Amino acid sequence: MAKILKKEVLGPGIKRFEVEAPDIARKALPGQFVVLRINEPGERIPLTIGDLRPAEGVVVIVFQEVGKSTKLLGTLKKGDSILDFTGPLGKPSEVEKFGTVVCVAGGVGTPEVFPLARALKQAGNKVISILGFRNKDLILMEAEMRTVSDELIVTTDDGSNGNKGFVTDALKQLIERGEKIDRVLAVGPVIMMKMVSKLTEPHAIPTIVSLNPIMLDGTGMCGACRVEVGGETKLACVDGPEFDGHKVDFDLLMQRLKIYLPEEKESLELFEKACGQHKK
Repeated sequence: MAKILKKEVLGPGIKRFEVEAPDIARKALPGQFVVLRINEPGERIPLTIGDLRPAEGVVVIVFQEVGKSTKLLGTLKKGDSILDFTGPLGKPSEVEKFGTVVCVAGGVGTPEVFPLARALKQAGNKVISILGFRNKDLILMEAEMRTVSDELIVTTDDGSNGNKGFVTDALKQLIERGEKIDRVLAVGPVIMMKMVSKLTEPHAIPTIVSLNPIMLDGTGMCGACRVEVGGETKLACVDGPEFDGHKVDFDLLMQRLKIYLPEEKESLELFEKACGQHKK
């Protein structure tokens, strides 16, 4: 079991937990993830590690309450324990001196990008970070990202922070101004990663994306997290989660992510109904 040492609300439906997991904290590297299970009947939830404090044995996770399991996770409090907290899983990110690296994050992809941007900065890269959110109330970790970025651009879909547009608009502007970009890293909604990859491909800018397919055991045994990359079947949990964005079949990934939407909707409705009756 893993104890929750601290809980924060970062925004509407977005929670940050500091979890006591010393073995994972000592071994994990940027880009890796954990799989957790709240209780015995619970489903397994894969979450990218948002930060680490090895000396304190702390692993940070950030998640958005979307379905039944993440909403249940969000009800846990400081001092509660998570039944299973397994990791580190997946291959760590490539961290070396590339030159100029642009880190692109959409929404709750920001906590995932943070440790990687920090590691790339420490490796001697020029780091430009682009963060995208629907509106200013959903902006996450702007101050933290500024500390690991040579340049930080924050966009909102509605322009409520004064910079209207998508992350692809900001990336296009960087390319058009003549910025020599040696690598792009994108984490966030699948459609965002697809559009970033489409934008960089004609310019031959190496682009790495962190995929979030349906996942079960996290060890390559079940095959649930399979994705098509360069015409080959890969398992995100052991071959990834990071892949060459120019080779990913994003359309197939988006189709697979929709497979269980009816069941997920029903599960959430039953959970919210039970919570409502409990409150009465």
